Amino acid sequence: MRVVHDTHVGAVRKANEDACKGGQLPGDGAWAVVCDGMGGANGGSVASALALERIEEYLAKNFREGLSGGSMKSLLLNALRWANDGVYKLSLERPELRGMGTTAVVMAAAGGVLHVVHVGDSRAYIRNKCGLTQITEDHSYVQDLVNFGQITREQARRHPRRNIITRVLGVHETVRPDYTFCNFRPGDIALACSDGLSNYVDDALMEAYLEKYAADSQELLRQFIQYALDCGGSDNITAALIFAD
Repeated sequence: MRVVHDTHVGAVRKANEDACKGGQLPGDGAWAVVCDGMGGANGGSVASALALERIEEYLAKNFREGLSGGSMKSLLLNALRWANDGVYKLSLERPELRGMGTTAVVMAAAGGVLHVVHVGDSRAYIRNKCGLTQITEDHSYVQDLVNFGQITREQARRHPRRNIITRVLGVHETVRPDYTFCNFRPGDIALACSDGLSNYVDDALMEAYLEKYAADSQELLRQFIQYALDCGGSDNITAALIFAD
């Protein structure tokens, strides 16, 4: 499997509060993480970096080849809880970081299955022979409005309160992540991204880019980031991809 990731500060922000990373798992598996931090001063960048560090640490220590589906679910949920614990405790120790937090989306591909856990509005998608599917649901104010039929998905992308998230990692002592999974076969591509990308790139364009640049993973990342920049780049822009070659 191929794993690529990149992050860009964007065209407006002075600091990058996103963090991303990915790598290989034993037995031809792969993982990728995207975090989008928030908080006063440099709290957002601290939260996202620490969450990423602890997720990677947990996966490295506890992943074993051949884990069952239930064990993979527990592994990823516990990785987010471990990250939440670290961010929350640090915020209590350092008053200037009080209230910091981060979104997190974690993808792990193993044994022909893509496992995903997430908190917040950073997303995961899969492109397979059936097309492109968003496989996470945002924990956000505007997503709640969509679910209640009060606005459409397209209206949510432009809503003035679209940045309000309803679940976050690190702000509270406990966290409530969601888990999902799907088949991950040769030729499939999994994408995780922060809202700095998804707020600009709609599903149709995302699918077109994934199709056009699938053979050149670094160019695909570059094209995604450049498109968001060309559209204004008002937020940090981050993406990570896993290719099932």
